[in-house]
Amino acid sequence: MLFMVVERFKDQDPIPVYAQVEASGRRLPPGLTYHASWIEPNFDRCFQLMECDDATLLQQWVLSWRGTGVSFEIVPVVPSIATRQTVAPFLAAAKKKRKKR
Repeated sequence: MLFMVVERFKDQDPIPVYAQVEASGRRLPPGLTYHASWIEPNFDRCFQLMECDDATLLQQWVLSWRGTGVSFEIVPVVPSIATRQTVAPFLAAAKKKRKKR
């Protein structure tokens, strides 16, 4: 399952987090995969796309970052292409309904 992890840097200061990553890596437990990340220009938030089958792996990872001044919001997400496939039958039904009018 995919998750968008929204990480907030305390006082918009990413230095403690970057120092930790440099010193000990991302600290990902086995089974948790990091895909990519994006940082806001003002250093307020980092958006990370992560993947795992067991959400407790995310909990373990979040706990490993205690004391760095960062907080996390974890949002399950679905890729657009998968959503498009899910929506497709409903689009077809809506098209049929409009044609009947």
